[in-house]
Amino acid sequence: MYPSDITESLKKVEANRAENTAMEPRRMTADEKDELLATYHPDYRQDQFEELKVGANKGEKAPHELADMLQANSRIKPEEIDLTKIDYDVDVLVIGGGGAGASAAIEADNAGANVMVVTKLRMGDANTMMAEGGIQAADKPNDSPAIHFVDAYGGGHFAAKKELLYRLVTEAPEAIQWLNNLGVEFDKAPDGTMITTHGGGTSRKRMHAAKDYSGAEIMRTLRDEVLNREIPVVDFTSAIELILDENGNAAGAVLMNMETKEILIARAKTVIIATGGAGRMHYQGFPTSNHYGATADGLVLGYRAGAKLLYAETLQYHPTGAAFPEQIFGALVTEKVRSLGAKLVNRDGKVFMHPLETRDVAAASIIRECTDRGEGVDTGSGLGVWLDTPM
Repeated sequence: MYPSDITESLKKVEANRAENTAMEPRRMTADEKDELLATYHPDYRQDQFEELKVGANKGEKAPHELADMLQANSRIKPEEIDLTKIDYDVDVLVIGGGGAGASAAIEADNAGANVMVVTKLRMGDANTMMAEGGIQAADKPNDSPAIHFVDAYGGGHFAAKKELLYRLVTEAPEAIQWLNNLGVEFDKAPDGTMITTHGGGTSRKRMHAAKDYSGAEIMRTLRDEVLNREIPVVDFTSAIELILDENGNAAGAVLMNMETKEILIARAKTVIIATGGAGRMHYQGFPTSNHYGATADGLVLGYRAGAKLLYAETLQYHPTGAAFPEQIFGALVTEKVRSLGAKLVNRDGKVFMHPLETRDVAAASIIRECTDRGEGVDTGSGLGVWLDTPM
C-alpha cells in the first residue's frame, strides 16, 4: 500500500511512539530560532524577492509573484469607463465576502448605514471557511491582553506594529463574545465556560475553537446573519479598480462581472477592502490550503490607489499540511492537533522539535530536517515528516 521508504519509516515511528508521547522536547533559545530562520525560512531567500520600482513601497522588497501584480498595467482603460453611469450607490461598499467582510457589513448595518457587499465568488467563499484550529483571545482568569501582547510580539520577532497588535489583543475578548452572541457554537464545558487550548508560541490556553471546523462555523454564522439582515450581496463580481474623489479619498469601485465581463460602477462614501491574503499566488512554488480566492486582489487595489503595504516581504507558512497521499497534497492539518499532543517526527522516528514553537520556527525546522539533515520521508513526490497523533 505504501512505498518502501514510508513503510520502513512508519515502523520506526510506531516503535518510538510511547517514548515520544511522553517526551517534552526542549524549547529553542532566541539565538537558535534566529539562526534557524535565517538559514531555512522561505522569507529569507533573497533570490525570491525583488525591489519594487513604483508605488508607495518603491525601493522595498516583495516576492516576485506579488511584485508582478503590483506593478502590472490596469485591466481597464480610463477613457472607456463612464463614471457618471452609477449602477450601485451606497454609504458603505465592502469588497470581500469572507469573515472580515461579513463582520464589517454587519457592523455597518448596525450603525444604520446603507451597506453592500461585493465578492468575486460567493458569500462565504473565503479563507475563514478553511480555518480549522481556532481563534485566540485572552479572556480567562489566568490570562490578560497584556500577556497575549507579549506572546504575540515576541512570537513575531518584535516586528509587529505595536498599535495594531494592541488593538488585536485588547479587542479580541469582545470579538469572541460578539461571535458567541451571534450564534457561533464554540466548544464549551457543561457550565457554559468556553474551553480553550494552547496555540504555537502561547504561554496561556487562549485558543477558542468549534471542534476542528472553527472557521466554517464562524463563516456559517456570519453569512447567515448577512443574509437574514437582507444586506445586498453582489456575487461573482470583482472589484478591479478603486475610484478616488478630487481629494484622493476612496469614493467607490469599478466592478467586473466575472461571468459576463460587464463593467459596473459602485459609488460609496466609505470603501472597506476585506479581500483576504495571497496564498493562491503560490509564492516560491509552495502548495497552499488557502481558498481559491486568496490572490492578493485587495493588496493590488489598495496599492494602485496609493496605499502603502505592510509586511509585503513576508508570508505565513503553516508548518503542517498533508504531503501524502497526493490526492490531499497541501490540505491543512490544524495547529490544534499539536496543541493536543501530536509530535513532529522524522524518518528515523525521532522527535526533532517542540510541537508548539511558533509557526515560522516549526516550518523552518521541517525544511531543515528534510534538506540539510536528510531526515525527511520520501513520499514519491517530495519530502515530508510525520505528524504523529497517538490520541
